[in-house]
Amino acid sequence: MSQVARIRLAGRSPRQLDEICAQIKKIADMTGVGCRGPIPLPTRKLVVPCRKSPDGEGTETWDHWEMRIHKRLIDLEADERALRQLMRIQVPKDVHIEIVLRS
Repeated sequence: MSQVARIRLAGRSPRQLDEICAQIKKIADMTGVGCRGPIPLPTRKLVVPCRKSPDGEGTETWDHWEMRIHKRLIDLEADERALRQLMRIQVPKDVHIEIVLRS
């Protein structure tokens, strides 16, 4: 049984994630290795409520600030050439990438 590289991508911009996924699929096509994905995982919403009034006087009105964390999952057959090219991808600082080798 061959090894599989599981790639997890997380970031605030779904457009950036999709661009990186397209680059990974292009590498898989060029090297001829099997690729499954990108599989979109549930988006995590981080909501922070805060008071509009700085001094506490007046009516209680609240602002809600929200940050969404989008995630993608890709399984790639672990080929040495493919993994070397995968390491050369320019990843933006807002995108978190994690690569795990599995049997």
